[in-house]
Amino acid sequence: MACSGSRNTVDSVRSSAQPVADAGICPVNSWNEWDPLEEVIVGRLEYATIPNRHVMFTQSLPAVARKLYWPLAGRYYPRAVVAPAQKELKEFVRVLEAEGIRVRRPEPMDLGKGFKSQNGWKTKGFCTASPRDGLMVLGDKVLETPMAWRSRYFEIQSYHKLLREYWDKGAGWESAPKPQLLDTLYDYDYSPPGKGEEMRYIINDSEIVFDAADFVRCGRDLFVTKSNVTNDVGIEWLERYLGDEYRIHRVETLCTQPMHIDTTFMPLAPGKVLVNPEFIDVAKLPAVLKDWDILVAPEPDPFDAHWRFYLSMVSKWISINVLMLDEKRVVVEKSQVSMIRKMKEWGFEPIPVAFMNYKMFGGGFHCATLDIFRRGELQSYF
Repeated sequence: MACSGSRNTVDSVRSSAQPVADAGICPVNSWNEWDPLEEVIVGRLEYATIPNRHVMFTQSLPAVARKLYWPLAGRYYPRAVVAPAQKELKEFVRVLEAEGIRVRRPEPMDLGKGFKSQNGWKTKGFCTASPRDGLMVLGDKVLETPMAWRSRYFEIQSYHKLLREYWDKGAGWESAPKPQLLDTLYDYDYSPPGKGEEMRYIINDSEIVFDAADFVRCGRDLFVTKSNVTNDVGIEWLERYLGDEYRIHRVETLCTQPMHIDTTFMPLAPGKVLVNPEFIDVAKLPAVLKDWDILVAPEPDPFDAHWRFYLSMVSKWISINVLMLDEKRVVVEKSQVSMIRKMKEWGFEPIPVAFMNYKMFGGGFHCATLDIFRRGELQSYF
């Protein structure tokens, strides 16, 4: 690992209100989804662009959204869609700061200008709304992951200024192999499998690709779902990269358009994991979870059917996409009254924040953030 500092050292620095960087402690430290959060990167929406009509985008969308996005491909998102989401994002940042968390932001990046690969394909970009999709924090280092969407090829460059700052102060900064994203990677005849049909994916194993958001961390154990953006060789690459110090467990999903684990399976605290009953067969969860409390998410509450919400890129189960501030405090979508009620029953302290407009850009609280510093150390919870 790139730098070190004991838990006692970090705790003493924090209790004295002295900034970690000033005290010589590594600025990156995050091993799981629940240790006390002290610094986080939050995405942004400036220059958000609707991706081109590529199979990776169109076949990842709900059917209604697919039809609505078709004529808008390659254009900037309408102000009527961006403005309400920006308002919610600003309030989310305010709430985090009020809870004592330092919030960092990427550089604005005009992804609507478009770019061309030397392999012949060209595309417009997307947005920097979800830092967790392309960046994975593993202890005291940040790993750039090889995302499968062409429209996201250069997205991570908007975070490079922050990553260089962390690297200058001792954190690790590494990158998985950059894919070519050739036509041979994709099934251009793909359609989501119907009821009773065998599972199939848009991508094959011809290139190493995976999104960081298909993984969640529980100390020495990580959980992953194979998806339309994460293939078998991508999972294998990360297993070999991490070595014997970690274990990766596969979570089987029943979702026919799988993309990112954090609307399906979300660890909340040691011994507690939140699962989506529509996408998860509890009986088929990895055996290491046998002693954990499996918290079954309630049916998501309906939301106001404003026309903007038909542009949503995600399912109703974005309600599971919560952000743990520590083992008790959890940021939850304000409109999801049933989830808030269950969180209280389970012993958590929900912090309701309105964020439904943000899902038009593909994410919720967990997607919109990248936890940089959580006060804790590497442990095994199994």
